[in-house]
Amino acid sequence: MLKKYLEDISKQSIRGDAREESFYPALKTLLEEYAEKTKNKGIHVTNQPKKTEGGSPDFRVWDGEQSVVGYIEAKDPSVTYLDEVESTEQLERYLRTWPNVILTNFYEFRLYRNGTMIDQVQIGRPVIARKLKLTPPLEHEEEFFKLLEKFFIYTFPAIKDAKTLALALADRTRILRDQIISKELKAKKGHLHGFYEAFRKFLIGGLTEEDFADLYSQTVTYGLFAARTRTKNGFNRKLAYDNIPQTIGILRDVFQFISLGKLPYDMECIVDDISAVLAATNVNKILHQFYREGKGKDPIIHFYETFLAEYDPETRERRGVYYTPEPVVSYIVRSLHKILKEEFNRPDGFAQSSVTVLDPAAGTLTFLAEASKLAVEEYVSKYGEGGKEKLIKEHILKNFYAFELMMAPYAVGHLKMGFLLEELGYEL
Repeated sequence: MLKKYLEDISKQSIRGDAREESFYPALKTLLEEYAEKTKNKGIHVTNQPKKTEGGSPDFRVWDGEQSVVGYIEAKDPSVTYLDEVESTEQLERYLRTWPNVILTNFYEFRLYRNGTMIDQVQIGRPVIARKLKLTPPLEHEEEFFKLLEKFFIYTFPAIKDAKTLALALADRTRILRDQIISKELKAKKGHLHGFYEAFRKFLIGGLTEEDFADLYSQTVTYGLFAARTRTKNGFNRKLAYDNIPQTIGILRDVFQFISLGKLPYDMECIVDDISAVLAATNVNKILHQFYREGKGKDPIIHFYETFLAEYDPETRERRGVYYTPEPVVSYIVRSLHKILKEEFNRPDGFAQSSVTVLDPAAGTLTFLAEASKLAVEEYVSKYGEGGKEKLIKEHILKNFYAFELMMAPYAVGHLKMGFLLEELGYEL
């Protein structure tokens, strides 16, 4: 198997006109044959259709279901000194983001785990193929297969706390924003540019491409996170669409594309990787952590502050994105509810049809969601379930308003309200 691989890449080198992509098929075949031989069932090896300086390494290895095994970044065999590649901004970004990476020039292989090189093997001397026009002798065969074994057995460790999850998601979201979405938008065509035009037409008139890349990337990551909190057995991007509420059509369309559409290679890699991180997350433990820390039972709202602190701390500071603990939100909203009844002669409080509610700095709609729940509770306790749908449609959806300057919390707020309306039995 390995001798055949060495012969194939050496033939490409000897021809003299091969580009880096010319060597991809031989490596892909080797990886697939190794997976088959070692009974790693379901393994899929995909590679970029052409060489780019995009957001993902050249090869992705995954189990075909929900777990990304690892990534491989390949350099042309003429790149003799991989030490120089290690210090590039691109590879440093890859090693910082992905925990299981191989760097290779097709003859030498280096395996990195969490940014640290843990194994290094050279199976042949590229100079023999390049200068002597011969297939080099095979070296270190046993060591090479041990390296591959370490690579293939890797599984993403379970994430048990919000801080670790926020850090993992923030790194990947920045790559999605800077290396993928921003570059796709510059092409002025395709699905992503269509979404940009739709957001600008229907949601935010002065939206720039830079702002959209940020909004879209955060919305994708946070939508996947929200969907993950609603799944019990396993998770991947294809399951996300079924767990996104029918909030507003544009968001639903975004996740239909993410889950079911044909994504660009780089984008598919990073979204699958975000999904793999979330699949390895102990959601129940994080739920309990938020509750224990007094932030409330709902991580969809309060996790955003934790995420933004890692993703974009300057914006968080400038915009004042700090969670209000759920008990405080509840106290404030219930106090206003009582004041409406006792001081303003509105016996149904927030459920009164003559009451208008405005949150001028709404964030992820924490207060508006609580006020909506309280209005429904008040109405049902007095008048029964029969008119609940009418109350939501003709009072809450018409008379409850919110403003938010930051676009991602705006989208998160829509997700949250969609979940809440589902819980209340109302479908938009």
